[in-house]
Order: sequence, then structure tokens, then C-alpha cells
Amino acid sequence: MIHAMNHFTVLTDDLDKTLDFYVDLLGLTPGARPELGFPGAWLYADGQAVLHIIGGRELPAQRAGVLDHMAFSASNLPGIKAKLDARAIVYDLRRQRGSNTWQLFCLDPSGAKVELDFDAAESETA
Repeated sequence: MIHAMNHFTVLTDDLDKTLDFYVDLLGLTPGARPELGFPGAWLYADGQAVLHIIGGRELPAQRAGVLDHMAFSASNLPGIKAKLDARAIVYDLRRQRGSNTWQLFCLDPSGAKVELDFDAAESETA
């Protein structure tokens, strides 16, 4: 029986740019990773490895594949928007029907769709 989500893995042809996106922009923390014989990183949220990044492999022609997107719970919507705007990263911000949760969608440097979910009580502006 499945009892929790463990992690997502993304492939990249630019490990530094991908780390910049997930660490510097979104706030995940690099952490322990066994020596696997290929470049990559494990990124953590609250002490839990949630994202594995694999570098040094050729990316598939259809970058998104069958995985539509990965979603993270997040906070500080105005701060994230400002960082995305400063880097000219295109995003789509909307309210989820019913709950009014803020949903921000953007693409990582390798083309994976990322969803950030913010509490409905957060303000869109600082």
C-alpha cells in the first residue's frame, strides 16, 4: 500500500541552471545524496528529499513526457512572483475554484511543469 509520496526525479542538460531554479528561486535545500556514478542532486523540503535531479543524460525529444506536472505547497507568493519576474520566467497565476488556493504554474529550465500552491489567505502583492 502506498502511504506517501517520496520524490520526483527530473532530468536536465544544465544542472547548474536547474539547481538555481529549485534552490535559489524556489527555496529547496541541497542535501545528502549517495555517489551514484552520474551528476545530480537531491533537494529537500523540511528535511525530506522531495526532488532528485539527474544531469549528464540526453533529454527526451518530448520533454514533458507523460508526467504533466509536479506540485509543491509554498508560501510567500509576492516574493516568488518577484523572483520569477526578475528572471523573466513566464508563469500562470490563478485561483483554484472552490478553495481559492493560489496556483502558480511555470516551467523549470528543462521544460518540466511546476505548480506552486499558496494558501488562499495570501496576498498576490506585497
